[in-house]
Amino acid sequence: MKTISEKLQGISRRDLLRLTKQFGITSTMLAAGSLTGAVTFSRLAEAANSTYEKRFKTPAKYEWKFGAAGFNEQNLLIERAGCLQFVRDLEERTDGAIRIEFIGSNQICGQLDCVKKTQQGITDVFSASTQNSAGGAPYYNVLDYAYMFPSRASQYYFLYHPGSQKVLRDPLRERHGIHFLFSHAELRGIQLGLKWKDKPLVTSVKDLAGTKNRVTGTQLGRIAMELMDLNPTPIAWEETLDGLKQGLIDGAETWAAAVAYANMSPVVSQCVNLGFFCGTEHTAMSASKFDELPGNLQDAVMESAYLAQVYVQHANEASLVNTVGFSDPQLPDTLFAKNNTRVAMLTDEARREAEEMCSPEFNPEPWAQWRERLDNWAGGMDTYKFIYDIAREIPKDTLAENVEPRRWWLSA
Repeated sequence: MKTISEKLQGISRRDLLRLTKQFGITSTMLAAGSLTGAVTFSRLAEAANSTYEKRFKTPAKYEWKFGAAGFNEQNLLIERAGCLQFVRDLEERTDGAIRIEFIGSNQICGQLDCVKKTQQGITDVFSASTQNSAGGAPYYNVLDYAYMFPSRASQYYFLYHPGSQKVLRDPLRERHGIHFLFSHAELRGIQLGLKWKDKPLVTSVKDLAGTKNRVTGTQLGRIAMELMDLNPTPIAWEETLDGLKQGLIDGAETWAAAVAYANMSPVVSQCVNLGFFCGTEHTAMSASKFDELPGNLQDAVMESAYLAQVYVQHANEASLVNTVGFSDPQLPDTLFAKNNTRVAMLTDEARREAEEMCSPEFNPEPWAQWRERLDNWAGGMDTYKFIYDIAREIPKDTLAENVEPRRWWLSA
């Protein structure tokens, strides 16, 4: 599949600016994403005009700003986070009563402050990883206990589960004013820079002992990395690529699709699949903005979130293999294959070795303070055990694309 940039190669930057000025960035972006084959200026202009007229045929009752960190129409074809699908469906579903201005590419907020901008009312909807968002809304840490999720399937199963309402969504609303909508799901590993290019493929977390690795805004992620001797080093996401390129760090804890969409593949030599805690690129909104909607529009938001969740579940699983190259063996034309990014999948035994080093199940004491804090914020429930048990209600070998979608807010 061609990226938006490849589709638009025959259109000058000046012409693109003319279209975005005339029809707006969101209408032009949605139009470009819908076109196939060779895209000329006249085709794009016609599609942008049609999209604009469709979006603006009735006056909007609610106009929202969507701050989408570094995402844009191009990299959303690599990591399928569902942002544009949500926008398109909600606008159509509400017949324009809700209109959304999508602002990505770090223009209005970045990974570390998108949640804060929504809490401050600068934006109404945002997309960023829950781990980076934990700096501004610490309850997000509840997803980040080490090895709580055994697979991507277990993550999706949890997101669809009515228990996610009780242990994740409701406390986020009550404590931070955030209404969690949907999320992509991967598990974080260590992405090693070019100094590891000629070294043997990593087979154990002990091969990484003493290395220096970038960590996100999650406090719980730091605990796990310290217990595995991975020296967590806080670096902003936007600065991680340079850190890997210049050798300031050995690696970064993130997930495969993030490496690909952020154009880090050329400077990542090994993708080590430790899978030690969540990589969840989620979309959420201001709880007060949701609450001010009448019931029918609240229902529409939830249905569009559900559709986006189903889209993300299946599209990102396909993209991991066909676009990113997160498989063994790799398909030849994937981003990882083209950039010689090797995937160290690790055996079950090697992952168990890491789990016994750092998970609350085997090493509870370092987690006790944060566990007590999160449990209190959730009203006294055992957050770790609650999520851990849900994540194991399905067989360990369940494929992520085979998890049955459920409307989590109606399933209880």
